[in-house]
Amino acid sequence: MPDLPRPAVAVALPGTGSDAHFARRAFGSACAALDLPFLAVDPDPRAVIESYRAALDAAARSGPVLVTGISLGAAVAVDWAAEHPDSVFGVVAALPAWTGADTTGCPAALSAAATAAQLRADGLDAVIDRMRASSPAWLADALTRSWTSQWPELPSALEEAAAYAWPEPGLLSRVSAPVEIIAAVDDPVHPLAVAEQWAAYLPHATLHRITLDELGSDPSILGTRGINALFPRRVTAP
Repeated sequence: MPDLPRPAVAVALPGTGSDAHFARRAFGSACAALDLPFLAVDPDPRAVIESYRAALDAAARSGPVLVTGISLGAAVAVDWAAEHPDSVFGVVAALPAWTGADTTGCPAALSAAATAAQLRADGLDAVIDRMRASSPAWLADALTRSWTSQWPELPSALEEAAAYAWPEPGLLSRVSAPVEIIAAVDDPVHPLAVAEQWAAYLPHATLHRITLDELGSDPSILGTRGINALFPRRVTAP
């Protein structure tokens, strides 16, 4: 039996202000079930995008990469896939937040910029207290951990994310790899309409819908839905 196509490694990119711990919870178990080497990237808060791209470039030296990402990580994943078509096995893009370089109305960018300003004005502890008071427990716990680990560079990391130019329609249309898009239908920061736009522009995309409660109860739903759907599209029987 000939070898079936497989990625050499899967790489997971966290969202804005998040960390490798959450990305591992999201995608690690699905990769383990497939006996797939897996790397969850901890962002360098002094150069978030550069650290993501460097991790992908390094991974690609071992062979085709299954690129997974959440929010900002999904945007970088798609950008990199468009630029490196021969190095991509496929993409799982969870919770895309915007389409296009003009992020004037992007809720995720506005939230990141506002949080950075609050951190600079009031400090980490005060902002974490306010965040915990207004967030679901699972999200509050995850952000408390990641924000604390990235302090004191966290405001710079959030400002970098807020300024990031999200993929334009033209770039999305150039992604030749299959893409599984996962949207939370009740997430105001990552609107379903954006995921629907991505699905329309990407040539080989499938859109999956979940809820925030499902994500909070078990973050591995991102890998279960995305990776388990991607492989049948890439791995075919001889």
